[in-house]
Amino acid sequence: MPEQFRGTINVDIRNSEPDWTPFEPARAPEGAPNVVYIVLDDVGFSAMSCYGGPIETPNIDAIAARGVRFTQWHTTALCSPTRSCLLTGRNHTRNSMACITEAAIGFPNASGTIPPENGMLPEILGERGWNTYMVGKWHLCPTDEMNLAATRRNWPSGRGFERWYGYLGAETNQWYPDLVYDNHPVNQPRSPEEGYHLTDDITDKAIEFIQDAKAIASEKPFFLYFAPGACHAPHHAPREWIDKFAGNFDQGYEAMREETLARQKKLGLVPADTELPPFNPIGTPQTRSGPDHQPFPELDYTRPWDTLNADERRLFSRMAEVYAGFLAHADHHIGRLLAYLEQTDQLENTMIVVVSDNGASGEGGPNGSVNEMKFANGIPDDLAENLAKLEDLGGTKTYNHYPNGWAMAFNTPFKMWKRYEFNGGTADPCIISWPSGAPARGELRHQYHHAIDIVPTILDVLDVEAPETIKGHTQSPIDGISMRASIDDASAESGRKTQFYSMLGSRSLYHEGWKVVSTHPTVSGWANFNADEWELYHVEVDRSEIRNLAAEQPEKVRELVNLWFSEAGANDAFPLDDRSPLEILSTPRPQLTAVKDRYVYFPDTAPVSEWQAVNTRNRSFTIGAAVDIPAPGAEGVLFAMGARFGGHALYVKDNRLHYVNSFVGAIEQQVVATKDIPTGKDLILSASFDKQGLEPTAATGVLSLYYGDEKVGEGNIKTQLGAFAIAGSGLYIGRHNGEPITDDYPGVPPHAFTGGTINRVAVDVSGEPYLDLEREAALMLMRE
Repeated sequence: MPEQFRGTINVDIRNSEPDWTPFEPARAPEGAPNVVYIVLDDVGFSAMSCYGGPIETPNIDAIAARGVRFTQWHTTALCSPTRSCLLTGRNHTRNSMACITEAAIGFPNASGTIPPENGMLPEILGERGWNTYMVGKWHLCPTDEMNLAATRRNWPSGRGFERWYGYLGAETNQWYPDLVYDNHPVNQPRSPEEGYHLTDDITDKAIEFIQDAKAIASEKPFFLYFAPGACHAPHHAPREWIDKFAGNFDQGYEAMREETLARQKKLGLVPADTELPPFNPIGTPQTRSGPDHQPFPELDYTRPWDTLNADERRLFSRMAEVYAGFLAHADHHIGRLLAYLEQTDQLENTMIVVVSDNGASGEGGPNGSVNEMKFANGIPDDLAENLAKLEDLGGTKTYNHYPNGWAMAFNTPFKMWKRYEFNGGTADPCIISWPSGAPARGELRHQYHHAIDIVPTILDVLDVEAPETIKGHTQSPIDGISMRASIDDASAESGRKTQFYSMLGSRSLYHEGWKVVSTHPTVSGWANFNADEWELYHVEVDRSEIRNLAAEQPEKVRELVNLWFSEAGANDAFPLDDRSPLEILSTPRPQLTAVKDRYVYFPDTAPVSEWQAVNTRNRSFTIGAAVDIPAPGAEGVLFAMGARFGGHALYVKDNRLHYVNSFVGAIEQQVVATKDIPTGKDLILSASFDKQGLEPTAATGVLSLYYGDEKVGEGNIKTQLGAFAIAGSGLYIGRHNGEPITDDYPGVPPHAFTGGTINRVAVDVSGEPYLDLEREAALMLMRE
């Protein structure tokens, strides 16, 4: 409640007494700790060395040595839903995050928008006297709000963060990120050739944010939400970090699981009798189909290591090395942050929480990829092409992901991965350290907890009560419970007796050491939920869910399944949605503006997101630039959309008009004018694509170049049917920031148009509009 004015007011100020109390900002209690909340992405239970994994993470290990590691801490199996739990303390379906924001379906459980009555931790702490900062990945607002024309209500700045720097979507190129600073997009400060990497950049910003405030109010505590891209695809890391792990994964993912489990048992992370589940534990395309003969998802099949040839093993091993380098590189920069806190005498009184948002990712499928956009466009990866790019893996010329066998290995000893409600999707690392306030050092905690428990734990440690209202909105009850007792005492009961799970058709329920889980494949379109097979595990002793007791204890199964329905109803979990990606993507969603036949863009404006820009896929189109060129010598980009891994551009080089189309990064197609561009005012330089055919993975036709009405060049090209980028590419006029579509661009980045003036660029798509929902659906799956 606001403070009442207790001064004296009279007609004359000389007879009045001021009271500043109601007008002053809140002050945190003297000596209140800072909080650093580190949220890793797609890092499984057993990737890091302090969890028995093969990847050395000395700085995260140091946090664990100064605190406790939880062995039964769980998430929701996907990033947006888990991140909503981590910041609100409410279950994901109550946050309207039954799935990722891109899969919103317009129901209370899945709108992609967290309701204001579910307040976020920074909204609470900012009003209690903490500075609040966020860097890295957000992914908690719908796609129609990830642009400059949208409301900022669901951006970090709209949910309590005073300063933030990072990206709004599910993922971004770590070498050329889609950066937003507070409320507008910005360019990265330097190029990859100059040493740029996103993790380095956000660490610089995190330290800068803290320093800026401490220079003014040195005693004021802060809350920092540090969310690097590691280790979500694309797996990008400096070469020297990747090479540190050369040869470390040559034994294969099956042998790696055995080695990891042995270390976990030695460390006491799992019971001594824990066994490894088989690969492909819920079926394969050859052994299982749905109730109505629907196919088992090809994406969720794992190839046994001994069936791979030598080239495949070499490629798959290198993909794991890249992932390891990505995580180790992130750990290094976490170390930079810790070193700064120690040098400034802040580390001792800083509570540090380290978690992953879900298990390791199986979205690489059975074969992995050097460019995820090939999968999104229905184009299988070619082993010869992948091997040719083996030395480029992790660098600027690939957009890579490992095969799902490594997901199983990095989730040891669990089965399956992200998206699934088996422990492989939900059991994740959780480390909590607070040197000045918690006595435990380097200890394990086996109490069962969930992502919703972090918010009440932080509030408990800070001695802050959750408010009844935030910004005028009456707050809903918090589902989580404090983990403080578990942190302080290894023998304390957790209080987390029951937890329900639901994700894309996969379902489970934990209750007092027992768990039921369905074998329903995610996004399979199988439906028939009442026909689901439920398995029963005593996970208190059988963490790897290997001994199915359903046949022996059918009454227990019925009891827990009934409890699942009760919990699901209480948490607004319905309707369930396991529909095929095609059906999910065809769900009508709000749009900022109606689809048009003609779009006009102007130079010197911010990039336009691919999700809000003109759609040229599988249709005829014309790109026309109205320019003034007073004399020969003009050069640079007129129009660009996409990047090396898929995109197209119109530019001037060597006094001639050029058009380039990068077909999913595999084929660079150029058409160059046969004569020099004219000079003068109100010139029209254009490229026109006449679609003439449709292949399974491409639209084919003729691309013609024009100066006014005069055709000056043409060539046969094919254009991709899916989007250019998983997180949406930017459309640029008069320049092209970030990853170039072609190395043929003139000049230096951002290849700005010089020697003339661009008045406007129009894109006409008046032919029949087309959306390949199947490819868009594949894109959605990868954006998880």
